[in-house]
Amino acid sequence: MPGLDVIVNALISGLLLGGMLALTALGLSIILGVMRLVNLAHGEFLVAGAYAGLFLLQRTGIDPLVGLLLIGLILALIGYPIYRFLLAPLAGKGSEAAMMTMFGLSIILQNLFVLLFSADTRAIERDYATVPLTLGPISVPQIYAIGFAISVALIMAVHVLIARSRFGSELRASADQPLAAAIIGINVSRVHALTFCLGTACAGIGGTLIGVALSFTPTSGATYLLTDFAVIVLGGLGNVLGTLVGGIVLGVLQSVGGLTLGDGYRDLVGLVLFLAMLQLRPQGFLGSRA
Repeated sequence: MPGLDVIVNALISGLLLGGMLALTALGLSIILGVMRLVNLAHGEFLVAGAYAGLFLLQRTGIDPLVGLLLIGLILALIGYPIYRFLLAPLAGKGSEAAMMTMFGLSIILQNLFVLLFSADTRAIERDYATVPLTLGPISVPQIYAIGFAISVALIMAVHVLIARSRFGSELRASADQPLAAAIIGINVSRVHALTFCLGTACAGIGGTLIGVALSFTPTSGATYLLTDFAVIVLGGLGNVLGTLVGGIVLGVLQSVGGLTLGDGYRDLVGLVLFLAMLQLRPQGFLGSRA
Protein backbone atom coordinates (compact mmCIF):
# COMPACT_ATOMS: atom_id res chain seq x y z
CA MET A 1 0.00 0.00 0.00
CA PRO A 2 1.58 3.36 -1.01
CA GLY A 3 2.20 5.91 1.71
CA LEU A 4 -0.07 8.93 2.16
CA ASP A 5 2.49 11.30 0.65
CA VAL A 6 2.74 9.12 -2.47
CA ILE A 7 -1.05 9.08 -2.84
CA VAL A 8 -1.35 12.87 -2.40
CA ASN A 9 1.47 13.53 -4.88
CA ALA A 10 -0.13 11.20 -7.42
CA LEU A 11 -3.54 12.87 -7.05
CA ILE A 12 -2.11 16.37 -7.45
CA SER A 13 -0.03 15.25 -10.45
CA GLY A 14 -3.19 13.77 -11.97
CA LEU A 15 -5.10 17.00 -11.36
CA LEU A 16 -2.40 19.09 -13.03
CA LEU A 17 -1.98 16.72 -15.97
CA GLY A 18 -5.76 16.64 -16.32
CA GLY A 19 -5.75 20.39 -16.90
CA MET A 20 -3.43 19.89 -19.86
CA LEU A 21 -5.61 17.06 -21.18
CA ALA A 22 -8.56 19.44 -20.99
CA LEU A 23 -6.78 21.89 -23.29
CA THR A 24 -6.00 19.12 -25.79
CA ALA A 25 -9.69 18.13 -25.76
CA LEU A 26 -11.05 21.67 -26.04
CA GLY A 27 -10.60 21.96 -29.80
CA LEU A 28 -12.24 18.60 -30.41
CA SER A 29 -15.17 19.60 -28.20
CA ILE A 30 -15.73 22.97 -29.88
CA ILE A 31 -15.58 21.52 -33.40
CA LEU A 32 -17.93 18.69 -32.46
CA GLY A 33 -20.33 21.02 -30.65
CA VAL A 34 -20.52 23.69 -33.36
CA MET A 35 -19.87 21.84 -36.63
CA ARG A 36 -21.19 18.41 -35.54
CA LEU A 37 -17.93 17.06 -36.94
CA VAL A 38 -16.13 14.12 -35.32
CA ASN A 39 -12.63 15.27 -36.13
CA LEU A 40 -10.74 11.98 -36.28
CA ALA A 41 -7.56 13.86 -37.25
CA HIS A 42 -7.59 15.85 -33.99
CA GLY A 43 -4.87 13.68 -32.44
CA GLU A 44 -2.58 14.33 -35.41
CA PHE A 45 -3.03 18.11 -35.00
CA LEU A 46 -1.96 17.61 -31.39
CA VAL A 47 1.14 15.68 -32.49
CA ALA A 48 1.84 18.37 -35.10
CA GLY A 49 1.88 20.90 -32.26
CA ALA A 50 4.40 18.77 -30.37
CA TYR A 51 6.67 18.59 -33.44
CA ALA A 52 6.24 22.33 -34.00
CA GLY A 53 7.41 23.03 -30.45
CA LEU A 54 10.34 20.64 -30.86
CA PHE A 55 11.60 22.14 -34.12
CA LEU A 56 10.92 25.71 -32.99
CA LEU A 57 13.34 25.04 -30.15
CA GLN A 58 15.93 23.18 -32.26
CA ARG A 59 15.97 25.60 -35.22
CA THR A 60 15.48 28.97 -33.53
CA GLY A 61 16.27 28.40 -29.86
CA ILE A 62 12.87 29.83 -28.90
CA ASP A 63 11.46 28.13 -25.84
CA PRO A 64 8.28 26.27 -26.85
CA LEU A 65 6.34 27.85 -23.99
CA VAL A 66 7.29 31.32 -25.26
CA GLY A 67 6.26 30.30 -28.77
CA LEU A 68 2.89 28.78 -27.82
CA LEU A 69 0.80 31.50 -29.48
CA LEU A 70 2.96 31.31 -32.62
CA ILE A 71 2.45 27.54 -32.72
CA GLY A 72 -1.29 28.03 -32.26
CA LEU A 73 -1.31 30.52 -35.15
CA ILE A 74 0.63 28.10 -37.38
CA LEU A 75 -1.82 25.27 -36.64
CA ALA A 76 -4.76 27.60 -37.28
CA LEU A 77 -3.27 28.56 -40.66
CA ILE A 78 -2.86 24.86 -41.46
CA GLY A 79 -6.45 24.24 -40.41
CA TYR A 80 -8.00 26.85 -42.70
CA PRO A 81 -7.15 25.24 -46.08
CA ILE A 82 -8.16 21.86 -44.66
CA TYR A 83 -11.59 23.29 -43.88
CA ARG A 84 -11.81 25.31 -47.10
CA PHE A 85 -10.85 22.55 -49.55
CA LEU A 86 -11.78 19.32 -47.74
CA LEU A 87 -14.68 20.07 -45.41
CA ALA A 88 -16.57 23.04 -46.87
CA PRO A 89 -17.39 21.21 -50.15
CA LEU A 90 -19.00 18.44 -48.06
CA ALA A 91 -21.42 20.81 -46.27
CA GLY A 92 -24.97 19.49 -46.54
CA LYS A 93 -23.86 16.00 -47.58
CA GLY A 94 -24.17 14.37 -44.16
CA SER A 95 -21.73 14.01 -41.29
CA GLU A 96 -20.33 10.66 -42.47
CA ALA A 97 -18.49 12.10 -45.48
CA ALA A 98 -16.72 14.74 -43.40
CA MET A 99 -15.86 12.25 -40.65
CA MET A 100 -14.36 9.76 -43.12
CA THR A 101 -12.45 12.59 -44.78
CA MET A 102 -10.84 13.43 -41.45
CA PHE A 103 -10.11 9.73 -40.89
CA GLY A 104 -8.27 9.62 -44.20
CA LEU A 105 -6.41 12.81 -43.32
CA SER A 106 -5.42 11.25 -40.00
CA ILE A 107 -3.79 8.29 -41.76
CA ILE A 108 -2.04 10.58 -44.25
CA LEU A 109 -0.66 12.80 -41.48
CA GLN A 110 0.62 9.81 -39.47
CA ASN A 111 2.52 8.57 -42.51
CA LEU A 112 3.83 12.05 -43.26
CA PHE A 113 5.14 12.33 -39.69
CA VAL A 114 6.96 9.02 -40.05
CA LEU A 115 8.33 9.99 -43.46
CA LEU A 116 9.54 13.42 -42.37
CA PHE A 117 10.53 12.85 -38.73
CA SER A 118 11.06 9.04 -38.48
CA ALA A 119 9.19 6.80 -36.04
CA ASP A 120 11.51 7.66 -33.14
CA THR A 121 10.07 8.61 -29.79
CA ARG A 122 10.68 12.32 -29.18
CA ALA A 123 10.41 14.72 -26.25
CA ILE A 124 10.94 18.46 -25.99
CA GLU A 125 13.80 18.60 -23.50
CA ARG A 126 13.76 21.59 -21.18
CA ASP A 127 15.17 21.99 -17.67
CA TYR A 128 11.78 22.76 -16.15
CA ALA A 129 10.44 19.51 -17.61
CA THR A 130 12.51 17.44 -15.19
CA VAL A 131 12.78 19.70 -12.14
CA PRO A 132 10.27 18.93 -9.36
CA LEU A 133 8.17 21.59 -7.68
CA THR A 134 8.35 20.91 -3.96
CA LEU A 135 6.07 22.34 -1.29
CA GLY A 136 6.52 20.54 2.02
CA PRO A 137 5.71 16.86 1.49
CA ILE A 138 4.20 17.59 -1.92
CA SER A 139 6.47 17.17 -4.93
CA VAL A 140 5.20 17.25 -8.51
CA PRO A 141 6.91 17.85 -11.88
CA GLN A 142 7.29 21.59 -12.41
CA ILE A 143 6.09 21.33 -16.01
CA TYR A 144 2.79 19.90 -14.77
CA ALA A 145 2.15 23.06 -12.73
CA ILE A 146 3.24 25.34 -15.59
CA GLY A 147 1.17 23.42 -18.13
CA PHE A 148 -1.88 23.45 -15.85
CA ALA A 149 -1.67 27.22 -15.35
CA ILE A 150 -1.31 27.87 -19.09
CA SER A 151 -4.12 25.46 -19.93
CA VAL A 152 -6.56 26.98 -17.44
CA ALA A 153 -5.72 30.49 -18.67
CA LEU A 154 -6.32 29.54 -22.32
CA ILE A 155 -9.53 27.63 -21.54
CA MET A 156 -10.88 30.63 -19.63
CA ALA A 157 -9.88 32.91 -22.52
CA VAL A 158 -11.82 30.71 -24.96
CA HIS A 159 -14.78 30.69 -22.55
CA VAL A 160 -14.81 34.50 -22.44
CA LEU A 161 -14.44 34.65 -26.25
CA ILE A 162 -17.48 32.42 -26.75
CA ALA A 163 -19.58 33.94 -23.95
CA ARG A 164 -18.87 37.65 -24.43
CA SER A 165 -17.79 38.40 -28.01
CA ARG A 166 -19.77 38.91 -31.20
CA PHE A 167 -17.99 35.91 -32.71
CA GLY A 168 -19.14 33.88 -29.72
CA SER A 169 -22.75 34.94 -30.32
CA GLU A 170 -22.49 33.92 -33.97
CA LEU A 171 -20.83 30.65 -32.96
CA ARG A 172 -23.61 29.79 -30.51
CA ALA A 173 -26.31 30.70 -33.02
CA SER A 174 -24.61 28.62 -35.73
CA ALA A 175 -24.38 25.66 -33.37
CA ASP A 176 -27.99 25.82 -32.16
CA GLN A 177 -29.88 26.80 -35.32
CA PRO A 178 -27.61 27.04 -38.38
CA LEU A 179 -30.48 27.66 -40.80
CA ALA A 180 -31.99 30.39 -38.64
CA ALA A 181 -28.55 31.89 -38.15
CA ALA A 182 -28.03 32.05 -41.92
CA ILE A 183 -31.45 33.68 -42.39
CA ILE A 184 -30.60 36.52 -40.00
CA GLY A 185 -27.36 37.20 -41.86
CA ILE A 186 -24.73 35.17 -40.05
CA ASN A 187 -22.15 33.68 -42.39
CA VAL A 188 -22.28 30.14 -40.99
CA SER A 189 -19.53 28.87 -43.29
CA ARG A 190 -17.19 31.62 -42.01
CA VAL A 191 -18.07 30.74 -38.41
CA HIS A 192 -17.35 27.08 -39.10
CA ALA A 193 -14.01 27.96 -40.70
CA LEU A 194 -12.97 30.07 -37.70
CA THR A 195 -14.21 27.38 -35.31
CA PHE A 196 -12.12 24.75 -37.08
CA CYS A 197 -9.06 27.02 -36.97
CA LEU A 198 -9.65 27.68 -33.25
CA GLY A 199 -9.91 23.95 -32.64
CA THR A 200 -6.68 23.14 -34.46
CA ALA A 201 -4.90 25.96 -32.63
CA CYS A 202 -6.00 24.58 -29.25
CA ALA A 203 -4.86 21.10 -30.30
CA GLY A 204 -1.47 22.44 -31.39
CA ILE A 205 -0.87 24.39 -28.17
CA GLY A 206 -1.99 21.44 -26.06
CA GLY A 207 0.27 19.17 -28.09
CA THR A 208 3.26 21.38 -27.39
CA LEU A 209 2.60 21.23 -23.65
CA ILE A 210 2.21 17.45 -23.83
CA GLY A 211 5.42 17.25 -25.86
CA VAL A 212 7.33 19.06 -23.09
CA ALA A 213 5.78 17.07 -20.25
CA LEU A 214 5.76 13.64 -21.91
CA SER A 215 7.18 11.84 -24.91
CA PHE A 216 5.42 11.44 -28.26
CA THR A 217 5.65 9.51 -31.54
CA PRO A 218 4.01 9.97 -34.96
CA THR A 219 1.17 7.67 -33.85
CA SER A 220 0.57 9.13 -30.38
CA GLY A 221 -2.42 11.05 -31.71
CA ALA A 222 -4.69 7.99 -31.67
CA THR A 223 -4.25 7.55 -27.92
CA TYR A 224 -4.85 11.23 -27.20
CA LEU A 225 -7.93 11.21 -29.46
CA LEU A 226 -9.52 8.51 -27.28
CA THR A 227 -8.49 10.34 -24.12
CA ASP A 228 -9.99 13.57 -25.44
CA PHE A 229 -13.27 11.82 -26.26
CA ALA A 230 -13.38 10.64 -22.63
CA VAL A 231 -12.78 14.22 -21.42
CA ILE A 232 -15.62 15.52 -23.63
CA VAL A 233 -18.06 12.86 -22.47
CA LEU A 234 -17.19 13.59 -18.83
CA GLY A 235 -17.49 17.35 -19.16
CA GLY A 236 -20.32 17.67 -21.67
CA LEU A 237 -20.26 18.19 -25.41
CA GLY A 238 -19.24 21.71 -26.39
CA ASN A 239 -19.14 22.89 -22.76
CA VAL A 240 -15.86 24.79 -22.40
CA LEU A 241 -15.78 24.83 -18.60
CA GLY A 242 -17.10 21.28 -18.56
CA THR A 243 -14.09 20.24 -20.63
CA LEU A 244 -11.82 21.59 -17.88
CA VAL A 245 -13.78 19.67 -15.24
CA GLY A 246 -13.74 16.52 -17.36
CA GLY A 247 -10.00 16.75 -17.91
CA ILE A 248 -9.27 17.18 -14.21
CA VAL A 249 -11.58 14.30 -13.23
CA LEU A 250 -10.01 12.03 -15.83
CA GLY A 251 -6.47 12.99 -14.80
CA VAL A 252 -7.17 12.28 -11.12
CA LEU A 253 -8.91 8.97 -11.84
CA GLN A 254 -6.09 7.89 -14.15
CA SER A 255 -3.66 8.58 -11.32
CA VAL A 256 -5.79 6.49 -8.97
CA GLY A 257 -5.78 3.73 -11.59
CA GLY A 258 -2.03 4.02 -11.97
CA LEU A 259 -1.55 3.71 -8.21
CA THR A 260 -3.83 0.72 -7.77
CA LEU A 261 -3.27 -1.19 -11.02
CA GLY A 262 0.06 0.13 -12.33
CA ASP A 263 1.04 2.89 -14.75
CA GLY A 264 0.34 0.66 -17.76
CA TYR A 265 -3.38 0.73 -16.95
CA ARG A 266 -3.90 4.50 -16.90
CA ASP A 267 -5.41 4.54 -20.40
CA LEU A 268 -7.59 1.55 -19.52
CA VAL A 269 -9.11 3.53 -16.65
CA GLY A 270 -9.90 6.38 -18.99
CA LEU A 271 -11.60 4.16 -21.56
CA VAL A 272 -13.65 2.29 -18.95
CA LEU A 273 -14.74 5.62 -17.51
CA PHE A 274 -15.61 6.82 -21.02
CA LEU A 275 -17.91 3.84 -21.64
CA ALA A 276 -19.47 3.99 -18.18
CA MET A 277 -20.22 7.70 -18.54
CA LEU A 278 -21.85 7.15 -21.92
CA GLN A 279 -24.21 4.65 -20.34
CA LEU A 280 -24.97 6.52 -17.11
CA ARG A 281 -24.82 10.24 -17.99
CA PRO A 282 -24.10 10.82 -21.70
CA GLN A 283 -24.66 14.57 -21.32
CA GLY A 284 -21.62 14.79 -19.01
CA PHE A 285 -21.23 16.30 -15.54
CA LEU A 286 -22.17 19.83 -16.62
CA GLY A 287 -24.40 18.97 -19.56
CA SER A 288 -23.95 20.00 -23.16
CA ARG A 289 -22.86 23.46 -24.25
CA ALA A 290 -24.02 26.05 -21.71
